[in-house]
Amino acid sequence: MLNPFKQLGDLKQMRDQAMEMQRKLSAETIELNEDGVHLVITGDQKILSFEIEGIANDKVREKVNKAIKMSQEMAAKKLAEMSGGLQGLLGQG
Repeated sequence: MLNPFKQLGDLKQMRDQAMEMQRKLSAETIELNEDGVHLVITGDQKILSFEIEGIANDKVREKVNKAIKMSQEMAAKKLAEMSGGLQGLLGQG
């Protein structure tokens, strides 16, 4: 017989691990400097700076960050649909 409380504990542990990974990724940065484009992005895909030919473009940076966030939310929704959400994790789907 499945123990839903153990599965909830496992789910919390997975969530905690994911949050820790997100925290670590947000502390890392990647810097690209090619063909007059300078870009700094965090490991969790947030653009910190965006310059073309030495000119910063905050509007483009903001819109690209917004698009990335929207794509991440879409991916999370699709993943939840595929896994059956919490019910699927608890064997109730």
